[in-house]
Amino acid sequence: MKTVTVPAPAKVNLFLHVTGRRADGYHTLESLVALIDLADTITLARRDDGIIRRDGDVAGVPAESDLALRAARALHAASGTRYGVDIVLQKRIPIGSGLGGGSSDAASVLLALNRLWELALPRAELSRLALELGADVPLFVAGDNAIARGIGEVLSPVSLPTCFIALAFPPVAVPTAGIFAAPELTRTTPSAKMEVFSEGYGRNDLAPVTASRFPAVAATIEAMSSASVEPRMTGSGACVFAAFPTEREARGALTLLPQQTGGCVARTLSRHPLAMFA
Repeated sequence: MKTVTVPAPAKVNLFLHVTGRRADGYHTLESLVALIDLADTITLARRDDGIIRRDGDVAGVPAESDLALRAARALHAASGTRYGVDIVLQKRIPIGSGLGGGSSDAASVLLALNRLWELALPRAELSRLALELGADVPLFVAGDNAIARGIGEVLSPVSLPTCFIALAFPPVAVPTAGIFAAPELTRTTPSAKMEVFSEGYGRNDLAPVTASRFPAVAATIEAMSSASVEPRMTGSGACVFAAFPTEREARGALTLLPQQTGGCVARTLSRHPLAMFA
């Protein structure tokens, strides 16, 4: 195998609680995270000269900050392989949406190159590299819907029922670091004692901060509130979502969106499509 094309699926935080702040500045979290079938697409072509290169420009993702490229370089250095790779990235997950697109791209590159470069590294080794790239990357390498704790790297796999997600994309990109740095952010939500959560449990502690700073996010939450379920924000935003048992209900929720707010319907996944790559 010299070329492979793989998906990099998005995620939604069904709830996201900020439980504290470490001495190094990182925040501790507790979140129920579901993978969804909205995905970027990555094509990787193996090279024999050790060069790692991205083919083509990606709007909003300069090469120097591309997590997919960083993941390839990190794996190359850790493995000592003689191979290189050409990477073509097709973005479908909006940037600055809280859907984990960049982290998912990095994880899919790690998983795909593990096969393309014939490394046969165990998942634990890939997860170690993933954490060096970002707190969300280990989730996508692990491959399961999960409760995430710590800074996002302590994962407890869970089974979730399939549902349809109405995704709304306010026309803004939210800087995650700025939201976490906000002085008004709640950082003291107590940790849950059990890993069984009722429908509608929890909230997103980041949502009030993002909504106060980005009126388009607040307007989208308000508009979707007239649907039959509670809308929530994923990650630090800007994406707002609502979960439904049927696709028809999810598509109905999209008719409530404000002008200039895009949207689509996705379905939850039981596992990452590349889960067997490690």
